[in-house]
Amino acid sequence: MRVKAGSLEQLKSDGRLVAKAGNHPVCVFWSGESGGDGDGDGRAYALDDRCPHMGFPLHRGTVEEGLLTCHWHHARFDLATGGTLDPFADDVRAFPVEVEGDDVYVVVDGPDGQVEHLRRRLAEGLEQGLSLVMAKAVMGLLDAGVAAADIVRVGAEFGTANRQQGWGSGLTVLTAMANLLPWLDPEDRPLALVHGLAFVARDTRNRPPRFPLTPLGHADLPVERLTSWYRRFVETRSGEAAERVLVTALEGGAPVAGMMFAAVTDHVFLDGGHTLDFTNKAFELVEHLGAGAAEMVLPTLVDQTASASRSEEGGRWRYPHDLAALVQRTNERLAGLAFGKGVDDSEVSALGWRLLDAEPADIAEAICDAIAAGATPEQLGRALALAAALRITRFHTQNDFGDWDVVHHGFTTANGLHQALARDPSPLLVRGVVHGALKVYLDRFLNVPAARPPRVDTLPDLADLQACWDEQGEVDRAGAIAYGWVRNGGDPARLVAALGRALLAEDAEFHWFQTVEAAVRQSSAWPPGSEEGALILAGAARFLAAHTPTRRELPHVVRIAARLRRGEELFAET
Repeated sequence: MRVKAGSLEQLKSDGRLVAKAGNHPVCVFWSGESGGDGDGDGRAYALDDRCPHMGFPLHRGTVEEGLLTCHWHHARFDLATGGTLDPFADDVRAFPVEVEGDDVYVVVDGPDGQVEHLRRRLAEGLEQGLSLVMAKAVMGLLDAGVAAADIVRVGAEFGTANRQQGWGSGLTVLTAMANLLPWLDPEDRPLALVHGLAFVARDTRNRPPRFPLTPLGHADLPVERLTSWYRRFVETRSGEAAERVLVTALEGGAPVAGMMFAAVTDHVFLDGGHTLDFTNKAFELVEHLGAGAAEMVLPTLVDQTASASRSEEGGRWRYPHDLAALVQRTNERLAGLAFGKGVDDSEVSALGWRLLDAEPADIAEAICDAIAAGATPEQLGRALALAAALRITRFHTQNDFGDWDVVHHGFTTANGLHQALARDPSPLLVRGVVHGALKVYLDRFLNVPAARPPRVDTLPDLADLQACWDEQGEVDRAGAIAYGWVRNGGDPARLVAALGRALLAEDAEFHWFQTVEAAVRQSSAWPPGSEEGALILAGAARFLAAHTPTRRELPHVVRIAARLRRGEELFAET
């Protein structure tokens, strides 16, 4: 399509012409610097008239020596190509100009290579920590039909390559947001991806890159030997040796979940539960990314696993009760038990409540009794996650505020264990149920007194939750609304979407993403409208209400990106 912009005489006189191709604003500039390929007096250049940074009209800018400077944030652009000298701004689109007599035309055709440009901009946004650049790239890629998993892959490739310590909070949040996407309203999904990518950018900022180790080149090592080696090297904190074993197993196509989770549960509650949660999240990320992702993702876990603190080395697990010794005795009992085909949900729920209030020896006995009654590993994990979730639902606001994180760690670790047991019900992994149940026991004082059970007899209005996020201290009210919605016939999916939107509307911290995602996963493991699902979601609502509001900076950045895509004039008075 050719668009007449005006006369050549006017262009030389005014230095610029403004035109529109449909609703698309363009500007033709006259530069006296011909660069050797003009007519000696100057040359005409056409650019999109909207600054790619924040949408300011570029015809209000200044041209000097072939450079156009936007007057709003002083981003500079090459007139000939539209390339920016300031990466925060992005390149501006350039158009061919044709002069026929005294008439100046701009040739406006569909852009080529848009998807690759947006992928490159997303990578640059990650490298430089530019949230606006990431937001615009994510929205552009989604609008171009790129799958969310492909956007997650860009973040995963960056995060695994650019953090020497390997897996951390960034990749955990990115995976949690990928898990949460199907439950979110469509308009909230770009924001979820941007949150995850922004966490990856922060987690890698100013960190040295990671240099992966190579396999041993011994393709016929039996998996039993590789597993033994891996567990031994983690035991002795020999991270590099353990990584080499793992990449050798991956190259040979050996199943690695068993060896990795066995090493995680060889010791008690590694790194306050983060190690188990991270390991599960890494396997979930591999599922999102598909073929070839395991070799990229899983080795990043090894250093953290080998160096993680071990709870049995601390006094809390030794005195006044020797919980570490109880773990060892229970592990020996577990080795002699066979799992059944499953029990009723009511029995799973009853086990969860029993774990919540029992003494240590009774907790171990309850787990063994459940196995003897026919409980599956998945059901044990689900009962544990219910008990851990109830610590949040029953958390009294008279506790120290920092203790929200104490109960959070028990819950998110239990969720990770439950997901892992559902995926790969290894008998060695069941040891983690004992660890998690004793962690729930250690957190019992945070439910003394227990918060009052949420009770609402009529269907509440979900819109009332917004006041709970906007004003501090509305913890119990938020829990009551969430509980009442589920138990009085409201669609749990609508509540989950509302909690997801509330999370994304804040400058959320690492633990918030873990807690909300875990609550969504755990509530969905129970029948819709169930008491268990309602209590779990009530706990998530209480946790969010305890931590909000924040400054809400990142969501504002994403709103700016959305307005720019709609062509709104951010600089204009509203």
